[in-house]
Amino acid sequence: MKLAVVGSINIDQTVTAERIPLKGETLPGGSLRYIPGGKGANQAVAMAKLGAEVEMFGCVGDDDNGRQMVENLIANGVKTDHIKVAEGTPTGIAIITVGDHDNTIIVVEGANGLVDRVYIDSVKDALLGYDMVVLQHEIPLDTVHYVVELCAEHGIPTVLNPAPAAEVPMDIIEKVTYLTPNEHEAVLIFGEERSTEELLKAYPEKLVITQGSRGVSVGLATGEVLTVPARKTEVVDTTGAGDTLNGAFCVRISQGSSIPDALLYANTAASLSTEKFGAQSGMPTAAEVEKNLGDVK
Repeated sequence: MKLAVVGSINIDQTVTAERIPLKGETLPGGSLRYIPGGKGANQAVAMAKLGAEVEMFGCVGDDDNGRQMVENLIANGVKTDHIKVAEGTPTGIAIITVGDHDNTIIVVEGANGLVDRVYIDSVKDALLGYDMVVLQHEIPLDTVHYVVELCAEHGIPTVLNPAPAAEVPMDIIEKVTYLTPNEHEAVLIFGEERSTEELLKAYPEKLVITQGSRGVSVGLATGEVLTVPARKTEVVDTTGAGDTLNGAFCVRISQGSSIPDALLYANTAASLSTEKFGAQSGMPTAAEVEKNLGDVK
């Protein structure tokens, strides 16, 4: 199975501190690192590290950051043939603070804002040659919806990770194959009227809600709600854990695994990613995930 990711490519400026600073507060920082990131690129790398054939579709700037991000994708086994280099535009950047087993992130879109309908039309023939297309919300939402509709017309399964949080039209929810919000994103999309359990039952085997340390849940076709608990871990950095989960889930689903098996695999991969620093650098290999499968709370 061949997987395509349409999404963001960033460089992460990551600083460590003893905790996340409060509003108006100044804290001393620890280390400052520049690390490959972007939710789209992260998920592509997660899939490639797990053995998938994957291509990244997106835009970078004509700067050193852009060149380094493309080189990094190639080094991790991700195809980059259709990444656009935008003249006069900086590569996207995420400013991340890591502290006390948590993080805060501010994203400056840069060239990611140029992943528009014109770009999609320019790569459409290549994109429609893939078996599954994966999207997130760090590119223009109009583009995300356009790609979902395009794939639906051609019978190509799609996975939408609606992060950062933004509203998703109901017709797009109907057209995506899988929607993978966290609890906060689910509330923004569906409102507060229905509980998590009610939502999962309303969208069986489509809606997958991640719940951090409490694991990940999905409604099954039987009417049951399955929650796969989190694996015990010594957390170093949670950056990229959600992207690892999404990437791993897509890999296993594309390989024909059942949703429960895919979520167990994905949750294990995500937990392993938190044991190392950095989004992509912390992502596990297939061998590492297989070794730790089933080691849950």
